[in-house]
Amino acid sequence: MAQITKNQIFNTKKVVYLLLAVTAISSVVVSFRTDAFNGVPKDDKTKPPVAKEEAGEADSVISKKAFLQAYKVLMHPRCMNCHPTGDRPLQGDDSHIHTMNVQRGEDGKGLYAMKCSNCHQPQNTPGLHMPPGNPNWHLPPADMKMVFQGKTPRQLAMTMLNKNENGHKDHEALIEHVSKDSLVGSGWDPAEGLAHLPMTRAEFVKHFKTWLDKGAYLPDK
Repeated sequence: MAQITKNQIFNTKKVVYLLLAVTAISSVVVSFRTDAFNGVPKDDKTKPPVAKEEAGEADSVISKKAFLQAYKVLMHPRCMNCHPTGDRPLQGDDSHIHTMNVQRGEDGKGLYAMKCSNCHQPQNTPGLHMPPGNPNWHLPPADMKMVFQGKTPRQLAMTMLNKNENGHKDHEALIEHVSKDSLVGSGWDPAEGLAHLPMTRAEFVKHFKTWLDKGAYLPDK
């Protein structure tokens, strides 16, 4: 048998070391390319992902803040006067009880001869402090009073979401109502001498929709 020389042993070791080095380099390259392909820098692997609870909390904050903005419109006399606790509508910027003993009636359009349409014409009546108008002027009906007066933001949000109090409306129907209902829209066209709402209808609808889209969270109070 031929004897193995020292040179042959030395050369064999060099080949083994070279193969080990190539294998190590290839492993690093593959790892780097995999991270790059996935769009994740290697250092980012040590960062913890955002917890679902944190994301939900962010939505709840946005939702609550949006309702508090919408609440400014809902509780303004232009809206709240037609959503009283009792069966008599309210009037004016100070929300005093409607004169002439006007009352809700079963359908919300007045009782006996004192119908809303007797004074509230299809358009605003010209003149200072004259009745505002709309072809369908009314309060909510007796079986679905939809009370705003005296309610905290949390209480009013609960009313808005309760189908037994909101006219059996789901989220989509609520947005449709505040966006397109002509009587709701009349709040942005007050009679002469009455205060205007604190924001445009488009701004109000945006806040109202954000409240619902982000989870319809109830304000804390």
